[in-house]
Amino acid sequence: MTAGKRILICPLNWGLGHATRCIPIIQKLHQEGNTILIASYGISGTLLQEEFPQLQHIYFRGLTMHYSKGNSQIARVILSTPSILYHSIKEHFTLKKLIKEHQIDIIISDNRFGLWHKQVTTAYISHQLLIKMPTGFRFLEKSIWKIHRRIIHHYTYCLIPDYQDTTKSLAGKLTHKYRLPKNAYFCNPLSRFHAQSSIVEENEMYASEVLVILSGLEPQRTVLESLLITQLKELNKRTILIQGVPSKETIIRYEKNITILPYLLHTELQSYIRNTGIVICRAGYSSIMDLVSMQKKAILIPTPGQPEQEYLGKYLAQIGLFAVQQQASLSIQQGIADVKNTYIPNFEKSIKLPF
Repeated sequence: MTAGKRILICPLNWGLGHATRCIPIIQKLHQEGNTILIASYGISGTLLQEEFPQLQHIYFRGLTMHYSKGNSQIARVILSTPSILYHSIKEHFTLKKLIKEHQIDIIISDNRFGLWHKQVTTAYISHQLLIKMPTGFRFLEKSIWKIHRRIIHHYTYCLIPDYQDTTKSLAGKLTHKYRLPKNAYFCNPLSRFHAQSSIVEENEMYASEVLVILSGLEPQRTVLESLLITQLKELNKRTILIQGVPSKETIIRYEKNITILPYLLHTELQSYIRNTGIVICRAGYSSIMDLVSMQKKAILIPTPGQPEQEYLGKYLAQIGLFAVQQQASLSIQQGIADVKNTYIPNFEKSIKLPF
């Protein structure tokens, strides 16, 4: 147990998942008597400012990614490689200034490559030790794994939000395919609902037959929203759709049987999840951890051309945890039928940290 330390939390701004899975870590370390500083930007920064208004927030810009509208993202990622390298180097040198200015003792980086330091304890959070590549480029996976492993070894610890037991793993080969880094430390899956999952009661105010939780990068987030609204209107089930767009204003709008909200803090979102029949969301790993934490059945829709989500969707469907639909051939009606044959495993609520 750590106490009295100054801890800098730095999530990647790539969708909301990197920020949401930092929430239970922030809660735990803050409750143990540490001073938490959150260094972030973009929608991740907005989310964490809303979740933790009492903590100190530092604007710490890094890489911002966007997806293409098509079904392949590989060209976009390849073209972004120089930007990834540039931001990793830039944030590494910016970090040195932040450490000196704020007297930082521990740094926790969620998938930001450049936030290591030789004189400070550092932790790198990632479940995706194997970075999945699309068909036609999979021969590169082992080489990229070796590069990623070298980056990871700059850190004091690599925190893996998964189970060490491969029979219980939620990430599958993303975590367990290749030899683990020497500094690997399994902290168990991380859900923003860790602290309250056992106390949320049923409440008609939050009730729905279908709850849609959107997330991820644009323009694919908006593309999926449009597709879902069209199909859900036809199904005529009581639906609540959370757009996943953090903002200062909460404007509620209605389309036939659908109530649309821009964003919810995790405490309120948890109540909506508890009181719905089924969740529809992307196959992002943070969303998966949240669903298992809440013991909620769901339809997962992988982001097109996102190999990690495509793998997770296929893997979790094969072991019977979730129903999966592809965006290009989306059928919510079929997905609802498939959900009946799925199950949710038990969730280990304890968070293990090496400091």
